[in-house]
Amino acid sequence: MNVPAWLLRHRITIERYEGDSAYGPRYGPPVADVPALVSETVRTVRDREGREVTSTAQIIAAPGLDCPAESRITLPDGRTTRALTVAHHTAPGLPVPQSTEVSAE
Repeated sequence: MNVPAWLLRHRITIERYEGDSAYGPRYGPPVADVPALVSETVRTVRDREGREVTSTAQIIAAPGLDCPAESRITLPDGRTTRALTVAHHTAPGLPVPQSTEVSAE
């Protein structure tokens, strides 16, 4: 069971992080109109290197969202942020929805 589509009221744009180049980070082409539920709340999370960092937006999306850490995200209010952590929530056999959670800077 996936997170119900009617809960994903916001639309975001994701530019997938593809690594670093001699000129800085490289991103894939923007994927616009991605359904999500955005909560702009300040939280402390650990980044992919284990450091404590502050997340100012949490995003819930459908399972299988292609958004690795460091990806660039444009939120519904137009603010551009960066993905700090990505968690894929699954619960095989349980009646709870599967989803992808992204904590953004």
